[in-house]
Amino acid sequence: MTAEHHRPTRPRRLPLLAGLGALGLLPLLSALPASAQPAEARTTDRTATTSARTASVGAPGPARPATPGEARTDLYLRTIRENPRALREFFERLPKGGELHNHLSGAVRTEYLIELAAEDGLCIDTATTTAVPPPCGPGTRPAADARTDRAFHDTILRAWSMQDFPADGNGHDHFFATFGKFGEVTWRHPGKLLAQVADDVVRHNQFYLETMATPASEGAKRLAAEVGWNDDLAALHRALTADGRLDKLVAEARKEADSATAEFRAEARCDTDRPRPGCALPVRWISQVSRNSVRERVFVQMALAMRLAERDPRFVAVNLVQPEDGETSLRDYRLHMRMLAFLRDQYPDAHVTLHAGELWPGLVKPEDLRFHIKEAVEVAGAERVGHGVDLVHEDDWQGTARTMAAREVAVEVPLTSNAQILGVKGADHPFQTYRAYGVPVVLATDDPGVSRIDISHEYRYAAQSYGLSYRQLKDLARASLEYAFLPGDSLWRGNPTAQGYRPVDACRGERPGTAGPGRACRQLLDSSPKAAVQWRQEAAFAAFEADFRPGR
Repeated sequence: MTAEHHRPTRPRRLPLLAGLGALGLLPLLSALPASAQPAEARTTDRTATTSARTASVGAPGPARPATPGEARTDLYLRTIRENPRALREFFERLPKGGELHNHLSGAVRTEYLIELAAEDGLCIDTATTTAVPPPCGPGTRPAADARTDRAFHDTILRAWSMQDFPADGNGHDHFFATFGKFGEVTWRHPGKLLAQVADDVVRHNQFYLETMATPASEGAKRLAAEVGWNDDLAALHRALTADGRLDKLVAEARKEADSATAEFRAEARCDTDRPRPGCALPVRWISQVSRNSVRERVFVQMALAMRLAERDPRFVAVNLVQPEDGETSLRDYRLHMRMLAFLRDQYPDAHVTLHAGELWPGLVKPEDLRFHIKEAVEVAGAERVGHGVDLVHEDDWQGTARTMAAREVAVEVPLTSNAQILGVKGADHPFQTYRAYGVPVVLATDDPGVSRIDISHEYRYAAQSYGLSYRQLKDLARASLEYAFLPGDSLWRGNPTAQGYRPVDACRGERPGTAGPGRACRQLLDSSPKAAVQWRQEAAFAAFEADFRPGR
């Protein structure tokens, strides 16, 4: 994601960071080699006297015995708790489901962005460390100098990421400022960025990616200026769709996607006999809305995102980005939720996942901590919530948690991002509270390039911070596919967060990784992209656990 779409810096045009040409295609199942209860939570509300650690609500589903493979793997994990090298290897090899909360421009390794800046002949403003277009005049240096000047390279690296950022510094402001500094780089090559990120996702043993981009950004800005604002949302929507205006914007977004796809396929060598790993990765796109923009632009971007999700299978959902604590975002938050509620009626097949509750006491006024997650779920109808850090500071947060559990509204948790931006970690983080209330929890990276981490780091971080067992880690990985916006029926029956991960009747008794699916199960896998990816992960779990057999 770039400055325009997530961060409080100067606007920058961003062509859509578009999807793979191989979108949705899975490797043949025949070419490919099975939950724990949530731990009891400790309260994350430091002021509360009644805590989630004594709550009986949202009780987890019935326990089941660990399989022999799970028991052996968990024993191995416990024996290497103090061995950093073995832990790193374990978590890299651990099957980790899908990446559901990912901003593409913030996901790319910073070293690669610096090299792209050099390739494009960009310049670096020496006062602000911001990439700017050539020619390189006074007060700038060619980005290419970073290839030979290590000190210059490292200065850019620190300015464009959280590398070496001091623990007592303002992580919030530094984190958000990075996107404006490298924005001139990221908008130019969406396909190249995707090739890097897709390979990283595969390398860390994940099977699916949802990543965020802003479609037809300039076109949406122009259309917003043309239609203006109207408090009557129905009238505003009619003006937006009159004379095919919105459809033209959809066509513009799809053309951008086609262009970025072509760049991706060329960079990743997808049409050669040496394709990179990311070519086979199923990818879907979540359209970003710049929540700190003027109201009419926010509405246009929302409508475009949701219409795209119904017209083009590469796009699945809408999300609001940019700092939730921004002046405009705070002022218009309830209005934005009403906009989404209205548009959900117009576009019922579009999914909604929202950054909500990425706040903390001291960052905003107390009154702004009282309702964001609740309104995202109950007004906008969010199917997933990103961050959700300020949960226990909201009014009737227990009711919100129960509602999320009942509706299976998952929370996307990027632990490192929350620590870097908000300073929230360990017992202060509501990770365990969500789990105690039966809310589906999904681990994610957010902006791993900026944060200097990867998804394997996040699983290890969670395991060490909250004492998670292998079976609990396994269910976190399963949740990331269960609550993904992939089409088709699930491999799992009912509410797996509450009831455990039990295969549907068609696949009951099947053993992924040790035998091919039977006829009924094969029919499900052939008809459902979601079930097919879930089966792949179960096969990967079987292979992973087999490594811990005696004598191996």
